[in-house]
Amino acid sequence: MDEHDWLAQEFEEHRPHLRTVAYRMLGSVTESDDALQEAWLRLSRADRGHVDNLGGWLTTVVGRVCLDMLRSRRARREDYVGSWLPEPVVSLDESTNPEDEALIADSVGLALLVVLETLTPSERLAFVLHDMFAVPFDEIGEIVGRSPDAARQLASRGRRRVRGAPLNEEVGLARQRELVDAFLAASRAGDFEALVAVLDPDVVFRADTGPGSRLARPPVEGAEPVARRVLERGRPLADLAQPALVNGGAGLVVGRPGQPIAVVSFTIAHGRIAAIDLITDREKLARVVPR
Repeated sequence: MDEHDWLAQEFEEHRPHLRTVAYRMLGSVTESDDALQEAWLRLSRADRGHVDNLGGWLTTVVGRVCLDMLRSRRARREDYVGSWLPEPVVSLDESTNPEDEALIADSVGLALLVVLETLTPSERLAFVLHDMFAVPFDEIGEIVGRSPDAARQLASRGRRRVRGAPLNEEVGLARQRELVDAFLAASRAGDFEALVAVLDPDVVFRADTGPGSRLARPPVEGAEPVARRVLERGRPLADLAQPALVNGGAGLVVGRPGQPIAVVSFTIAHGRIAAIDLITDREKLARVVPR
């Protein structure tokens, strides 16, 4: 085995971990794969004599690549109409493949990724690398060009934002499904009161219809306004909805087999549905291959 083959083998051994880091940074499977490709190119050009810990070095490189991607994406998204939502990991049965399981481990559902989108790129990197992957603050500081203490403050700000959001914490999958089933039954029946009953009073409904879509609308908040929106727009499609795992939580895929037209993710808090995230962006749906 020559050096290139050995390096490629080593990289593949680290790929699941690196892909998980990138997905939590970017919220996109496709962009995560792009980040790993760039990390491989940097590794192939690097002086390996100065790399003592390949796994740590690669994690740092992926962090740098993702930070650059987040900064560029943040600038492009200033004109995004409606809500930008992460690219979901979807399964129609009880299991996901090993790569997907790594991506959504430790309760990294769509709700957490939505919250991470509200952080600055530097806050997100510091929180993800330190709180999720135990990267020391001195290494994080080097990536963002700040002192270790400043990196610690970035992670702290990110942590406060995450702690203040409902994230399906301590809500088992069975209870999640009960609420989603009740939501779906009320939607199919056109039962406004039953729908309101399963929604948190401060529920938020977000829809990602894709860049430039004429259907884009701002988020809707409140149980009654959300229930009206669901019945006005969603009732005709409710019969096409089937239960699914969306980033490990109870959700729905809408459409005919193999032809999804929407993915719906739910966040549960205080025994009710606290957030509904609807993805109809065609580009994201084209990458959804329910299994």
